[in-house]
Amino acid sequence: MTAPQVQHITSRDNPLLKNLRRLSQDSGAYRKLGQVWVEGDHLCRAVLERGVQPLIAVFAESFWQQANAQWAGAARQTIVIADALFAGISALESPARMGFVLELAPPAALQPSVPSVILDRVQDAGNVGSILRSAGAFGFKQVIALKGTAALWSPKVLRAGMGAHWGLQLIEGVAVSDLAVLALPIVVTSSHRGAYLHQALHDKALPFPCAWTLGHEGQGVSAELEALASVHVRIAQPGGEESLNVAAAAAICLHASAAADLDGKGNFSPGRPNKN
Repeated sequence: MTAPQVQHITSRDNPLLKNLRRLSQDSGAYRKLGQVWVEGDHLCRAVLERGVQPLIAVFAESFWQQANAQWAGAARQTIVIADALFAGISALESPARMGFVLELAPPAALQPSVPSVILDRVQDAGNVGSILRSAGAFGFKQVIALKGTAALWSPKVLRAGMGAHWGLQLIEGVAVSDLAVLALPIVVTSSHRGAYLHQALHDKALPFPCAWTLGHEGQGVSAELEALASVHVRIAQPGGEESLNVAAAAAICLHASAAADLDGKGNFSPGRPNKN
């Protein structure tokens, strides 16, 4: 089998490099271009491990000289550029010297019965990416981002997600009214209302499957969404802090919900009925 031909680009004004700069530095460019840019060895490996074939692999010359045997043929097209050109693309302080261009998956339809996480105007990209990682780790395979939430496929969210994106169904731009199709109890987190999480876990009052709702870093969950909730919970904070970072709260809540569904042997038992 003949190895794919490697293309060397030397002009900063090359149309492909212009698009790469947009994808890397503009959080909403993926919506306009229908493509996603991921940068760095770890993230690129995560993509391949999920069975996704990149459209284009881009390498800085210095990296390609060391790793061409390992990465040759990883994508449909391979591009090699000068290190200075790669630095002009990267939004990182220390450019990773390699990246992939991926085709953006078409918008998915909201699935009524898939364990879900609802993001209500969560705006920090690092928080959103971290929540995606927790969602994937604890069996919540659908993430529903309401309007006002950070762009799920933006470079910063992708970096914080560390590959979780490709194990999840991601739905953006959702209105509260669209949640009417959910056939799951909605669980809302709060700093001041509802049962304490550890008590709900002890009392077997955490439903699974369910849709956990996590709100804006400053304002929390909207009153409109709170009105849809079947369960309200809060996290005990004996140390006395006023509130937790939303990504930390998400990890605690999603783990507790998943733990409530374990059969005692570390396995999920999806037949357990919901408790509303």
